[in-house]
Amino acid sequence: MNARFLGISELSEVPSVAVVVDVMRAYTVAAWVFAQGAERIVLAGSLDEALALKARHPDWVALKDGPPAPGFDMVNSPGLLRSADLRGRTVVQKTTAGTVGALAVKEASLVLCAGFVVAEATARLLRTRVCDGVTFVVTGEGGRAEEDLACAQYIARRAAGDGTEPAEPAEFLRRAAGSRAAAELAEGVREGAHPDDVALCLELDRFPFAMVAAPEDSLMVLRPSAVPPTTGGVPA
Repeated sequence: MNARFLGISELSEVPSVAVVVDVMRAYTVAAWVFAQGAERIVLAGSLDEALALKARHPDWVALKDGPPAPGFDMVNSPGLLRSADLRGRTVVQKTTAGTVGALAVKEASLVLCAGFVVAEATARLLRTRVCDGVTFVVTGEGGRAEEDLACAQYIARRAAGDGTEPAEPAEFLRRAAGSRAAAELAEGVREGAHPDDVALCLELDRFPFAMVAAPEDSLMVLRPSAVPPTTGGVPA
């Protein structure tokens, strides 16, 4: 598998297959949203769009980066939403980097959104699709976020194998734990955070599903996707 690792601003063409990585915290949060029972996540292009969608659909749950704000129900923190009951709900998510990255590649034939918590399921889905070339969109810090790059490289390593030989995750997780984002969360620099956020973002393979984004009725919608176990790169 030919893997490219690009920042959002470096996307000069529409990739065939894109994996959008935001470890701290958009796609860790998205995975928790699904684990708490949400049916789908609508990825909003702006705060105004998120609020407009919420106004048209009062039963939807609106979520954003940073501190709580009028019109939004939740903030982008896995620690703060892990006890929420989201069964059957639609969540509207707008973040600084993660949602921006997914919308930037919305015309790709396959768009996956990922963090460490869904790393193996994401790699397994790539293996089942037999993807020759994959563009990993490193969303944080203009494509230089160490936690996102480490996660992208780990998924690429897992996807390139046949699923039987483990890629040692310790070094990739160590890089993520030492990232600027992890330090800012741990030190309370970023608002709308919980003390457990860093640890939750670094839980490898917490969830068994991948997350696939695709256009639905003019919206970019993220849904969980069950991925069958593989043997030798072939679905079992």
